[in-house]
Amino acid sequence: MAIPKTHRPLQGSERHPVPGARRIGPVDAAEHISVTVTVRRRPGAAMVPDESHWATRPPGEREYISPEAYAVDYGASEDDLAAVVAFGSRHGLEVGEVNAIQRVVILSGTTGDVAKAFGVTLERWEVPPREDGDDHPRHHRGPHHHEGGYHEHEEHREHREGEIYRGYEGPVAVPEELLAIVEGVFGLDNRRMARPALIPLPTITPLTPPQVGELYHFPTVPADIHHETIGVLEFSDPVAGTCGYQFSDIDSYFTTTLGIGPGYQTPAITDVSVNGAVNAFGGGTNEDAEVTLDISVSASIAQRAHVNVYFTTWDENGWVLATKRAVHPHPGERRPSVISISWGWTEFYGLDNLAWTPAAMKAVSDTFAEAAMFGTTVLVASGDDGSNCQIGDGFAHVYFPQSSPWVTTCGGTTIGDVAGASFVEVSWTDNGITGGGISDYFDPPHWQRHATIPPSVNPGARRGRGLPDIAGYANGYEIVLAGASSPGWWGTSETAPLYAGLIAIVNARLGTRVGFLNPFLYHHEYSNIFRDIADGRSNATGGAPGYVAGPGWDGCTGLGVINGALLLRHLRREELIDERHDGLTGKVAALLFDRFGDFEGFVFTDLAGGEHRFYSHEPAIHRLADRAWAERILATIVPEVHRKHHAAAIVFDSLPK
Repeated sequence: MAIPKTHRPLQGSERHPVPGARRIGPVDAAEHISVTVTVRRRPGAAMVPDESHWATRPPGEREYISPEAYAVDYGASEDDLAAVVAFGSRHGLEVGEVNAIQRVVILSGTTGDVAKAFGVTLERWEVPPREDGDDHPRHHRGPHHHEGGYHEHEEHREHREGEIYRGYEGPVAVPEELLAIVEGVFGLDNRRMARPALIPLPTITPLTPPQVGELYHFPTVPADIHHETIGVLEFSDPVAGTCGYQFSDIDSYFTTTLGIGPGYQTPAITDVSVNGAVNAFGGGTNEDAEVTLDISVSASIAQRAHVNVYFTTWDENGWVLATKRAVHPHPGERRPSVISISWGWTEFYGLDNLAWTPAAMKAVSDTFAEAAMFGTTVLVASGDDGSNCQIGDGFAHVYFPQSSPWVTTCGGTTIGDVAGASFVEVSWTDNGITGGGISDYFDPPHWQRHATIPPSVNPGARRGRGLPDIAGYANGYEIVLAGASSPGWWGTSETAPLYAGLIAIVNARLGTRVGFLNPFLYHHEYSNIFRDIADGRSNATGGAPGYVAGPGWDGCTGLGVINGALLLRHLRREELIDERHDGLTGKVAALLFDRFGDFEGFVFTDLAGGEHRFYSHEPAIHRLADRAWAERILATIVPEVHRKHHAAAIVFDSLPK
């Protein structure tokens, strides 16, 4: 369809076919569909706080916004919403929800009317079947154990038959008067954009989430944790719609020997339907297992916390609406203090073929930035196919929304040789491989500037947002599925809900919301909360180059595994004086700066003439070191806990007269 003369292309709305897909014909012009139109913030709206804003405010000192204040300062204007409503009415479209806080208008009508309104040609596309030897798998593969042998999981057989989706090529168009108002249009294309980071494997003898929490020194659950709500996002086929859980399975997991029971409390769960998706248990599919696992893991760590399950469709429209619903709940709905996501889709199909529309990536990532304003933490599983991300083109890839700078991405580890509190932990690279690497879309965020993030292993060696940020246990939990104990579910899907449970506990113990985690996770002051995983393993897979788990941050396990007790202790701003090294007395001999011109430390000469280097990015340390150097002040340097070359404090022993 040619773009009408009254319309103009909407930037960021361009779509290309899935690689290998073929056009099989037009859509049924009488089919009824709905689309989501997202609009700008009201003219003159304040800027959403950026990453540096949160980096300068520790969790206990952060001020979060109320929904009422957000609507006034950051929502859409009534005039802009009315303009979109009028546009829809002129084209014979029905007007559904109009939400100023979420900045959305939902329109519906026949595919013929909707296509005409937005200047696109909607057609049916078929993704060809994947043969057994295909190097382009479109879903995790793996045998699922059952009595008498192994069989290919039903879900895999379905996906090997390929995919038929509704889509368009090129941009969406809107009338010229709406060009400055509309930010995105979602729902015209319903191709799959979500897969679970979960793999079924042969029977194993896994740990339970509470056992892992104990190994990771998670704090005990406080009595008032019932005020905390954990949100989990779950995705299903817009047509088949099978993805869900059975409450009887959840109850059995907590209260019987089929799961971790007895002795545990079944969580209170609220199902939230988004974009027409509902809790529709499919008999025990991968998708069902993902939902069941997310609830079971998070709620077994944060016992008595509430769980919201957001059911949505696995297309871009489902992502946009579900993230907005979780961050901006409807009146009467519980607001999550932490969100766990175990789904994602590759950023790119090839080096230059973006899998998402830029408008969708912006809408989802911007919503996570808004989550920070309410003190909501977002955790996302990094994926289970290493650097390949199930693409098979010989290049390294990462998933979105895992690559968004506004989420904390969780890689995977393997735990073995457990003997009491002693155990061995390595990168998860057996029976599945922890995802991670360098984003080809997002630039390095402010808080990763000093983390020594390497360039991409792809041609061009791009520098981008590195992921994961943290890592945790991914090598096997047993759940209750379809009324029976179901062992051997592996994946980074276990890591995100595990840490979601930790954040719910920490929030309850602090009496405030932690919110956006990354700025202080990457702060040198928090370095001792991590156990570094530096085992030399690589996440290269599927013919793609990968990243190696080494000292410090790496593309397999990020900064490492969090010690929950130390995290809480730092967030409480408790001093670890009993663990400090003795101070060193002398004078600052020189200041050190990085290639960006930012202060990174100083050279120090002790009283015996020995020379030492101390590192810090703290403005306060910079000011003290600068004064000590300029005025030749005798000072004592107090090193950080466990990092003797990082300055925690500078104490002036004498001042010039």
